[in-house]
Amino acid sequence: MEHYFTNNENLKSEIRYIDYEYENFHFKFLSDLGVFSKNKIDYGSKLLVETYLKNNSESKKILDVGCGYGFIGIVLSKVTDSVVTMIDVNKRALHLTDRNISENKVNAHTYLSDAYESIKEKYDVIITNPPIRAGKDKVLEILMGSVNYLTDDGELWYVIRKDQGAKSIEKVLNKELKVDNIEKSKGFYIFRAKKY
Repeated sequence: MEHYFTNNENLKSEIRYIDYEYENFHFKFLSDLGVFSKNKIDYGSKLLVETYLKNNSESKKILDVGCGYGFIGIVLSKVTDSVVTMIDVNKRALHLTDRNISENKVNAHTYLSDAYESIKEKYDVIITNPPIRAGKDKVLEILMGSVNYLTDDGELWYVIRKDQGAKSIEKVLNKELKVDNIEKSKGFYIFRAKKY
């Protein structure tokens, strides 16, 4: 079983296309084997994007952590006219993201990065659907680590399922950040966290 947070150079390629509409915006994404939610937009990612957009319409400097083939960052870039940096540890995912940035004509760029190792700047917004299967330590590294890369009034937005530890992770995060549960649907919780 190949995980979407590993790199397998021998994995064959089977490109497929996924369409997504938000209001008057139409998106087309290339996806492939070896990336997260390869056949459809993941419900948690969709809920995260749509909840964020309900609460934010202005342009911001955004970091999408664990971007996969680019759904979250590309939609936010286009709808809010934001500059988005997109990072992932999976080279195939980043290659797809680069193609999807061109396909959807957005102001975004990618870096190969394990959590924040390639990041030097600070952002108004860090957004993530964290890689649960990579383990709780990696999820907490991404969520807790955001403190060092957010501007003073910046916001961390993330999605996590109730049965994947949403409440226990919220408790841990509350030591560093003020966490609010913004939305719940089908067992998915959307959280916004800010610095104290």
